[in-house]
Amino acid sequence: MSVIQQLLQRVWKTITKTTVVATILTSLVATNALAADKIYRLKLAETWGPNFPIFGDATKNMAKMAKEMSNGRLIIRIDSANKHKAPLGIFDMVKSGQYDMGHSGSYYWKGKVPNTLYFTSMPFGMLPTEQYAWFYHGGGMELMEQVYAPHNLLSFPGGNTDTQMGGWFQKEVNTVADLKGLKMRIPGFAGEILAELGAKPTNIAPGELYTSLERRTIDALEWVGPSLDLRMGFHKIAPYYYTGWHEPGTELQFLVNKRKFDSLPKDLQAILTIAMKTAAYDMYTQSKHESGKNWASIQQDYPDVKVKNFPEEVMAALKTANTKLLAKHAEGNPLAAEIQQSQADYIKQVRPWSTISHGAYLNSQAE
Repeated sequence: MSVIQQLLQRVWKTITKTTVVATILTSLVATNALAADKIYRLKLAETWGPNFPIFGDATKNMAKMAKEMSNGRLIIRIDSANKHKAPLGIFDMVKSGQYDMGHSGSYYWKGKVPNTLYFTSMPFGMLPTEQYAWFYHGGGMELMEQVYAPHNLLSFPGGNTDTQMGGWFQKEVNTVADLKGLKMRIPGFAGEILAELGAKPTNIAPGELYTSLERRTIDALEWVGPSLDLRMGFHKIAPYYYTGWHEPGTELQFLVNKRKFDSLPKDLQAILTIAMKTAAYDMYTQSKHESGKNWASIQQDYPDVKVKNFPEEVMAALKTANTKLLAKHAEGNPLAAEIQQSQADYIKQVRPWSTISHGAYLNSQAE
């Protein structure tokens, strides 16, 4: 082969390699462009009815943030209870993949998965800020992941109502005996505690609460607090409004189908996570604002509402029942025992600071 032929062959190989590289690069750019332009659509089912205040605002805010931060690549459709017809069926619908996401309360699923109840609020447990600290810095998120992972689900904090009131009662509660036979809408672990003292707890979807109390299907109910109770009209049909013990920091949840979450590009996973976290905290501040405003309205416009504390005898009985039932739940359930211990240890660590900071300050400002 001549020198000229060898030179021509080298030139040809260089051109060929360059063409192949150019083709590959062009293909990669096109693929990335398509991925960047692809729109991902998720469906979310919520326990609440359409345009439900505060709770429904949290889902709308989350979806709006996800869309804006993703430049329109992540679109979340929200179906309220009137659309999917299963307000307390969110767990099953998201687990099965019928919906990609849900917004509800973790303790609603205690009949299916008992350990889910620990991640909403526990009687005599953590305040909202303490609970957020536990979730994100004290191991709470990791424990919640252990509970939901076997069900192909991820659970994220979904908005806090702040400390809830103890409920609306048709009759005054003076002794433990007054709880016997009491038909009350109250979910979660608190319902089990009241049952231990002879009450008859039940769970009713939000849209049926007023009618159930008005028709005396139930004798009492707890819902949230001034932020939502006033607009529900409970003050018109029940004269006694008791202060809380059962849900000191009620956290809703965003449920996400894990397979669907894993199928999203990494940047959209991060965007969705940030949108949920931000919407949850926004709901907490909105709840605080609305409760303060509505509490003033109750005092000024509805002076006939009788605000009561449960008697010491009743509170002592509730605490005793709480301790007994916690131990019962932990029997033969190592994960329940671990969650209980984690929460107890965290309260022991953080509560002295809550007391000396918030508690001391509020006491110093008391008139």
